[in-house]
Amino acid sequence: MTAESKPEAASSPENAPAPRPRKRDVHGWVVLDKPVGMTSTHAVAVVKRAFSAKKAGHAGTLDPLASGLLPIALGEATKTVPFVMDGRKAYQFTVAWGTQTNTDDTEGSVIATSDKRPDEAAIAALLPRFTGTILQTPPKFSAIKIAGERAYDLARDGEDVELEARPVEIDALSIVSHDGDSTTFEAECGKGTYVRAIARDLGLALGCLGHVAHLRRTRVGPFTVAEAAGVDALRESPESALAALRPVEAALSLIPEIVLHRDAAARIKRGQSALLRGAGAPVQAEAAYATCGGTLVATGSVENGEFVPHRVFNL
Repeated sequence: MTAESKPEAASSPENAPAPRPRKRDVHGWVVLDKPVGMTSTHAVAVVKRAFSAKKAGHAGTLDPLASGLLPIALGEATKTVPFVMDGRKAYQFTVAWGTQTNTDDTEGSVIATSDKRPDEAAIAALLPRFTGTILQTPPKFSAIKIAGERAYDLARDGEDVELEARPVEIDALSIVSHDGDSTTFEAECGKGTYVRAIARDLGLALGCLGHVAHLRRTRVGPFTVAEAAGVDALRESPESALAALRPVEAALSLIPEIVLHRDAAARIKRGQSALLRGAGAPVQAEAAYATCGGTLVATGSVENGEFVPHRVFNL
């Protein structure tokens, strides 16, 4: 084949690449059950591709070695991501005793070992120290920024990362099962809590060391893993993907809804506040969302009987 013939062959119909699906506006939430081994970024790409969506983002990173709930927002739903990220989270995780790693999970290198193994009674007696508002030092391999750089990038480059302890809220921590070498727990906690740090600190407090061997997230804000869709279901067909799509306002179920008349909705669409009428209208609310005719209009707050829009939706 001559050099001149190559462009002609590349442009022939049988060699032409398949056209890319046209991107479209899709609005709503996909509650994904992320499998082990997939990054959160890859998961977003899978969902975005399944819907040929123009815009998508997730509500809180889930480590590649973890499985479970990863809520993914499409289109206008990305405006409601903070309401999900700020919500309570629930996990089921297994701690393997006797080994500490530099990442506090199975991905890292072993940095210390112990022959000691805790009994269930000793673990249970320690759990009250790990509930309520506690000070927790995040893992060195975490997404926290230090002088503009992620801690895990610095740690991978061999730098000695020092992170300050910070207050976190752990609502509940209980034992699910115990077999001597490992213990499975359930935890409910607030934003910024690291389950890997719980495992590390439990191991240190018990004098036996420990790291997370398995981690599954079961709830994020209003979403639970019971309602989640798997990756295979999204890839199966456009119909199965569409069945997994939840409305934008699904992220807002934990804050009050305010139903507006058309004139008030028009004001809010223009970014103006609107006086709320009616005997049951709230006077103050730190967060609320407004609808008109069953359509989401805005999220905002109620101040002195007026709804003040913070984010307006184009639905």
